[in-house]
Amino acid sequence: MKSLTAAAVCAAALATVSAPALAQSQGDWTVGVGVANVNPKSSNGTLAGAAASIGDDTRPTLTFEYFVRDNIGIELLLATPFEHDVSLAGAGKVGSVKHLPPTLSVNYHFPTKSAIKPFVGVGLNYTTFFEEASPLGNLSLDDSFGVALNAGADYQISDNGALRLNVRWMQIRSDASLNGANIGEAKIDPVVVGLAYVHRF
Repeated sequence: MKSLTAAAVCAAALATVSAPALAQSQGDWTVGVGVANVNPKSSNGTLAGAAASIGDDTRPTLTFEYFVRDNIGIELLLATPFEHDVSLAGAGKVGSVKHLPPTLSVNYHFPTKSAIKPFVGVGLNYTTFFEEASPLGNLSLDDSFGVALNAGADYQISDNGALRLNVRWMQIRSDASLNGANIGEAKIDPVVVGLAYVHRF
């Protein structure tokens, strides 16, 4: 909720600055370079009989979007690996894990006559986990498929360039095992806040 509020406030502030309108036309494509913070929800399920907590992380991101119709784009989100600490109630940190969350979305960019172009999207997230490490033994998390929601706004700063602020929600659920034995389901479901420069070609 705090992330969504911050995004709305930033978009409103940017709307007070005038700039040329940015077209979203069929056949256009964009590349975005930025950073994103992956912040798992506060309750991450029960692992090995204890409440689990998964930390957040911030990493560089890359997006590609192709407009199949005016104002409708298909976007691919990529990133460098995120790393998260895994903690259990009463035991503290018990391990760490890296993951990659490539996400494919269909976005609708609202046509406006201002420099602010809000958008919403829905898609599919695939998360693969690797380099799981724990002093308790061999920790493993299964890969995950889930729904991804996206909302944000572009603010045009040049004829082909814009700054993008967006908030995503991803459904990420993973069965966890320790030394080959199932210890529960990690319920990550993060809010992902991103800031990027987007260039239109």
